[in-house]
Formats: sequence, C-alpha cells, structure tokens
Amino acid sequence: MHIPDGFLDPIWSITTYGVSAVYFMSILRGMKRTFTPERISLLTVLAAGIFAAQMLNWPLPGGTSLHFVGGALAGILLGPFYGSLALALVVTVQCLVFHDGGITALGANLLNMAIVDVLVGYAAYRAVTKVMGLSGRSRFIGGFLGGWLGITLAGIVCGVEIGLSPQFPYGIAITVPVMGSWHALLGVIEGLITGLVVSYVASKNPEIIFSDKV
Repeated sequence: MHIPDGFLDPIWSITTYGVSAVYFMSILRGMKRTFTPERISLLTVLAAGIFAAQMLNWPLPGGTSLHFVGGALAGILLGPFYGSLALALVVTVQCLVFHDGGITALGANLLNMAIVDVLVGYAAYRAVTKVMGLSGRSRFIGGFLGGWLGITLAGIVCGVEIGLSPQFPYGIAITVPVMGSWHALLGVIEGLITGLVVSYVASKNPEIIFSDKV
C-alpha cells in the first residue's frame, strides 16, 4: 500500500499532504495534555512491532503492494489519535530511512494508513463492543471487523488516488477493484491477527485497551 514516487500527479500529492497535515496538527494540539510515560511507552513498542510487520510486502498487478498495516490494532489499543501518531511514525520512518513509499506520496500514505485505517478500525471495534458488550467474543469480533474493514477501505482509497492520477498507467476501473479485492482478502488475515491480539491483551491487561474505557 506504500505508494512510491511517480505514481501521483502534483495535485494529488499536494492535496493529500494538506489533508494529512491539517489532521495531525489538529490532533497534536489536543494530545499535548495527555502525554504520559506509560502511553508513550506503549506507543513506541506498538509502533516498533507494526514497523517490523509492515516490512513484508507483496507486489500487486494494477496497484502498489500488499502488506499488514496494523492501523485498527493501533487505534483499538492506543485510541484513534495516538494510533494515528503511531502509524505516522512508522510510515514516515519507512519512507525517509528505508525508501518504502515515496516522499511525494508521503501525504497519501499517511492518509491511507495512519488516518483512514486507524479511524475506521477504531470505529468498527467501538460499534461492535457497544452493541455486544466487552466479552471476549465481542472483542474478537470487533477486532476482526476493525482490522478487515480498516485495511479494505484504506486499500480502496489508495486505488482511487493512483487511479485518478494521470501519471499512473492504470485507471480507476482497474486500480480500485484490484486494490480493494486484494486488501479485502488480506483483511481476513489482518482481522484475525487484530482480533486475537485484542482478545489476548484484554485477558491479561484489559485496562490498557483505550477503546474499552471510552
């Protein structure tokens, strides 16, 4: 899902940079009073784990690449804003240090993985647990649905971005179905991992799950 340089035209690059910048500037203003050593430690540990998992990539025809994202997991454990910050750190370091994703496409990659995936995954988990309660079963179902839906919608948004860019050789009629279908397939695995991790954490240390407390 990491879009490389040359895939997006200048308009898409500028627009996605702008949207991501506005989002992160907005949430950072409200997060300053909530920084604690415990939350920062959890953020860094989770970001390191997601970073390692995201380094495994599978190329896709008509799209970019397929890999575990971890946005829903970050949103569920850290909350939507801290989860977005964790994914933003991962995506930015991958771009600047490992050249995984282009600098001109960094705004789009942040939008897809650190905003769309995190917020959608968090919202899906919250919706399920609000209806079903905080049982082990509901946490697993909420985590699964959040992981699956978050990465699927993030893949579709990525397909729209590259498909509408004149510089990319494939149009939206190809990129959206390819990115959406493949990420929906991967989403089953991501959903299972997310659900299992959330269920395990809930059984051992449920107080650290942000979404269970709000």
